[in-house]
Amino acid sequence: MRPMAKTPGGFRAALLIGWMALGAAGVLFARWKGIPNWAALPIVAAFLVAYPFYLVVGFPALRERLAGRPLPAYLVVSAVLPYLVTCLGGVQFHWAGLVRMAALALAFGLWYVVLPAAAVVDIAFLALIPAVLLGKYLDAVFTTFDPAWQRYAVVLGHVILVQLAVMVLLVERRTGDFGYGFLPRWKDWRIGARNYAYFLVAGSPLALVTKAVKYNAPSSPWIVAGFFLGSLWVLSLSEEFLLRGVLWNWIEEWSSSRTVAAVATSVVFGLLHIGFRGFPNWRWVLIATVLGWFCGRARIQAGSIRASVVTHTLVVTTWQAFFR
Repeated sequence: MRPMAKTPGGFRAALLIGWMALGAAGVLFARWKGIPNWAALPIVAAFLVAYPFYLVVGFPALRERLAGRPLPAYLVVSAVLPYLVTCLGGVQFHWAGLVRMAALALAFGLWYVVLPAAAVVDIAFLALIPAVLLGKYLDAVFTTFDPAWQRYAVVLGHVILVQLAVMVLLVERRTGDFGYGFLPRWKDWRIGARNYAYFLVAGSPLALVTKAVKYNAPSSPWIVAGFFLGSLWVLSLSEEFLLRGVLWNWIEEWSSSRTVAAVATSVVFGLLHIGFRGFPNWRWVLIATVLGWFCGRARIQAGSIRASVVTHTLVVTTWQAFFR
């Protein structure tokens, strides 16, 4: 992240700009999808409540204030408060949902308090994240009055999950940030874009030959822009931190080989896509593995995950814009 973005003033500016942008985008998205205000506004408000907690993770000085004893309680509040706000409208309140959110936050927050920082414990911690997602844990929390709205509410749960995991790894496990931040430098854009181009040469023919994707009419520029920013700041950022940052570093330490780390994280990244559009989807596993390799190259060349985030973001945005 750029130096000025690490200051309290940078945090306040990012908070204000983010609130305005998220609020406007949420209202417009709800109108586009035909979600009534009584259901949409509490969910939009919940995103606004969750945003400061998510933003803190990218500001080292602020997140360090939460290290130690305050962290578990902070994580519980960051998970429970947005959930309660959603229950003012479109999401049905259930005591079980409240307990699930609190339990999820405590499981992450107390993981390294109760358990030692050993290899098996570290792998189990990372495995907990896809287990929550694939097990539909959050779907049972964010139950909406209309099932058509549920997936939008569950996205909030995904953002909360990312914030919990990354915060614990940075503040409690002390993994290092590997360049975690919201504003890639020019160097990161240049290296990331170059590896994106390399992937297009290698990955596009593979995707078309295997019929994993098919060309579609271009999406609206507003949809593409929203998807780009969501990927840059949430999806790609979190996946690259967890895989090309944390897991890569651990494997490199255990194996004493950067090549082993690059190959292993690419394969893991591919396997995480096995359930995409049907299980098992080996075509997507293959394509995602290739993408993982080029993201790894970007990480090595730039010395941080910000370049791999750029590569990752450009690829998934291209897919969203022109393919299905």
